[in-house]
Amino acid sequence: MTVVRMHQYKVDPERFQEFLDRRTAAIDAIREAHPGLIETRLTRLEDGTYTDVWRWDSIQHMGAAAAQLAAFPEAPAAMSMTSDATAVNGEIIDER
Repeated sequence: MTVVRMHQYKVDPERFQEFLDRRTAAIDAIREAHPGLIETRLTRLEDGTYTDVWRWDSIQHMGAAAAQLAAFPEAPAAMSMTSDATAVNGEIIDER
């Protein structure tokens, strides 16, 4: 069953491009090692915060990637540029 990890955070607007470059590097590195990462979506919300959704083909693939997160220095490099970060996991039960 498809699952998602959803992050919400703030990014300094003056450093957004650097953040985006670091985020891209993290996604590329994680996807290379864990092809169960189906897609990612970064959305700027009306209040200026961002929602970052990472879609995985299974809870097992998402869990395996999370367990190896320390092996990907690109991830903390990107997330170090965020503030007020939260994350939750969810299971997709209906899509239209």
